[in-house]
Amino acid sequence: MVERRPWLNLISHLTLWLGVLAVAFPIYLTWVASTQTAQQINQGNPMSLWPGDHFIETYTLTLLGGGNSAGSQLAPMWPMLQVSLITALTISVGKIAISLLSAFAIVYFRFPFRGLVFWMIFITLMLPVEVRISPTYEVVANLGLLNSYAGLSVPLIASATATFLFRQFFMTVPDELVEAARIDGAGPLRFFRDVLLPLSATNIAAMFVIQFIYGWNQYLWPLLVTTSEDMYPVVLGIRRLIAGESWTEWNVVMASVMLAMLPPALVVILMQKWFVKGLIETEK
Repeated sequence: MVERRPWLNLISHLTLWLGVLAVAFPIYLTWVASTQTAQQINQGNPMSLWPGDHFIETYTLTLLGGGNSAGSQLAPMWPMLQVSLITALTISVGKIAISLLSAFAIVYFRFPFRGLVFWMIFITLMLPVEVRISPTYEVVANLGLLNSYAGLSVPLIASATATFLFRQFFMTVPDELVEAARIDGAGPLRFFRDVLLPLSATNIAAMFVIQFIYGWNQYLWPLLVTTSEDMYPVVLGIRRLIAGESWTEWNVVMASVMLAMLPPALVVILMQKWFVKGLIETEK
């Protein structure tokens, strides 16, 4: 029998609320700054914690661009959000597709050095993008993929982590299910499409959330392969707003940060149930 201790529950709830406040307060402060003018932010000491009345003006300037208070032109953020969205979707969908097929081949096909192939894939986890960035950039440049969606996404599509996770799940599928599909006349691709994919739905959803956020937050690789403002993702756009300017429009910067947070947050919120099930569910 578990003894109930009200004071322990109180401490637990207070700890949770403190954690929520620690995470939510910077977000609230960012949103408040995005509703004020740059002069109000720079002159306020400290900055007001109450929302201003320039919400529509600031977000319109952020999305569509235009002249700022210093007389210079601000690049619109909308095309950068589009680049980030397309890149993140391509990376996440591509990683999942390639990892599913790789894991399927490693688990269900018998070929020489199958174990060696898997460990060669798995060992690439020790080689992050920063280590192999020079040869990867040279290949992308030689193929003429600079300033393109392919150059932003294709080098980041392969994923040893996703291949490992799908392999581990495929190995839990009962052999009786494989035999039943073979007796019904299902070939490898039909078994993959009609049996494995439905069973892997929660794992795919969890992996999609992780890889979408990974692709959305890319900074170093886009910094190397993009020289045209038309192909800047939103992370580079935010950095550009605060780099080398004598007068920084902090309200626009904060509005850009809030806009950049929305797509990943929506993905996590909408797919939270599937995401949790994909991480903790072991029996299908």
